[in-house]
Amino acid sequence: MAKKIIVDPITRIEGHLRIEVVVDDNNVITDAFSSSTLFRGLETIIKNRDPRDAGFIAQRICGVCTYSHYKAGVSAVEDALGITPPLNAQLVRSLMNIALLLHDHVVHFYTLHGLDWCDLLSALKADPKKASQIAFHYSEYPLGTGADELKEVQKRVGDFAKQGALGPFNNGYYGHKTYHLSPEQNLIVLSHYLKLLAIQREAAKMTAIFGAKQPHPQSLTVGGITSVMDILDPTRLAEWKSKFETVRDFVERAYYSDIVMAAGAFNKEDSVLHGCGLKNFIAHEEVLLSRGKYLLSSGVVLNGDLSTLHPINENLIKEEVTHSWYQYNDTKEVQLHPYDGQTNPHYTGFKDGESIGLSGKLEKSKVLDPNNKYSWIKSPRYDGMPMEVGPLASLAVGLAAKNPYTTKVANQFLKDTGLPIEAIFSTLGRTAARCLEAKILVENGLQTWDSLVENLKSDQSTCAPYVIDKNKEYKGRYIGQVPRGMLSHWVRIKNGVVENYQAVVPSTWNAGARDSEGQKGPYEMSLIGTKLANLTQPLEIIRTIHSFDPCIACSVHVIDSKGQDFGEFRVDPSFARFDKGGQHG
Repeated sequence: MAKKIIVDPITRIEGHLRIEVVVDDNNVITDAFSSSTLFRGLETIIKNRDPRDAGFIAQRICGVCTYSHYKAGVSAVEDALGITPPLNAQLVRSLMNIALLLHDHVVHFYTLHGLDWCDLLSALKADPKKASQIAFHYSEYPLGTGADELKEVQKRVGDFAKQGALGPFNNGYYGHKTYHLSPEQNLIVLSHYLKLLAIQREAAKMTAIFGAKQPHPQSLTVGGITSVMDILDPTRLAEWKSKFETVRDFVERAYYSDIVMAAGAFNKEDSVLHGCGLKNFIAHEEVLLSRGKYLLSSGVVLNGDLSTLHPINENLIKEEVTHSWYQYNDTKEVQLHPYDGQTNPHYTGFKDGESIGLSGKLEKSKVLDPNNKYSWIKSPRYDGMPMEVGPLASLAVGLAAKNPYTTKVANQFLKDTGLPIEAIFSTLGRTAARCLEAKILVENGLQTWDSLVENLKSDQSTCAPYVIDKNKEYKGRYIGQVPRGMLSHWVRIKNGVVENYQAVVPSTWNAGARDSEGQKGPYEMSLIGTKLANLTQPLEIIRTIHSFDPCIACSVHVIDSKGQDFGEFRVDPSFARFDKGGQHG
């Protein structure tokens, strides 16, 4: 008999995400539904504002990827008005983007996703000396894995355990059948988890050097940048480079090694070798290395065919709301291009049903109505097709484009792990792709720094003039690659103010509900066919969803700027399932 499992909320992510799955008698997922139960947003607030305000307001979409939306908002207005920032400004923005990408990727694996792979309690049983020796199997110069360091890590976490409180490691599914790292390997990952606490601080400082602060940097303006004194100060430039080297050291001696180690340990775990039911990918070029030269590639890959790269046609990007809690007014169109996008809430709620409870038995609960609307996230489509975005998409597009930076790192990873190229289309591959993007960045990111230093010798311009004709109408967009995938902001300007604003963010592409044709989004497709070892401990669901690095706060954009109530919503703890398992906030 088919049974429903609800995981709500999915934690260790930004925002509120609910996953419902249907499993058969063999505990195999036969259907899945992704729902944001959070409604918020800033698109409506930006309307009727001075276009120069767009970036500052847009960056408040999220407290994690603030710079991504800041840069997108500023760049969209520049595109609309035909303003080209000086090369120095473009390169500084790229340096800030490199910092954000590196910060996000290392934090994702260890702080947000690492406990899906690492069994913490198993690490407390490890032999530190043996673990220290094992570390040399994965790195010529392993980081933080001396026997004495590992013993100290074991003691620190062991003291937590003796007190009956694991702090940030609390409520894990420790001992789950799908954990495959040995105790010693778990101890290595745990050591790097703690090392990261200092590394992420350095990565955040990299953004702040040219952005004044992090999060919510303040140095971008329509036309260029304002941190002029910082880029003209050799000590500030050297400081950025020094912190880059520190982060690079961690990526190469810890992060990459741990991913290779995990690939070897999990290479026969069926639940991580799937998780990519949709093999349509879209990614955009990003990370300016020098004038006109980018590190990451643009394009579309369909059905996992890496032999063919399709160019992106921006006119084919549209959003629909058939199963989302919105409605389109005054149009017969099912899908709207972002330039014409609407954000009109239409909440229909949940319905009565049953789901598996923590006891393993069916209980009455409120469930999503899949035949109606069931999420605050819209459903983006490219030429009518759902698409996955993110580091895996960027990896697939880079390989199809024969990007030399991507190809080099990907081929090395496949050689180091012995995995076939097909293995990248999986939960394991998606997790690895994020690390590979970090490795591409640390191997090549200093090209941007070198280009800036060289250009400053003959050109110190940092900002182009802001010119607007209030009697003209404009439209423009930003499309680029951010930590979670392809991001686009679309703006229309009329009478000197923003007439319409839409953000199509990575987690909208990935987490969106099914469309009018019944096509599921990437989250939903990723879970189909996954077998759960234990219905009351759905680690396989959490691991796969976490591999996308969800940012639900980014993907929901609903708010009435006049303060009108859309409705009242109540969080009833009795509806929540498994919010303690394997998760922490």
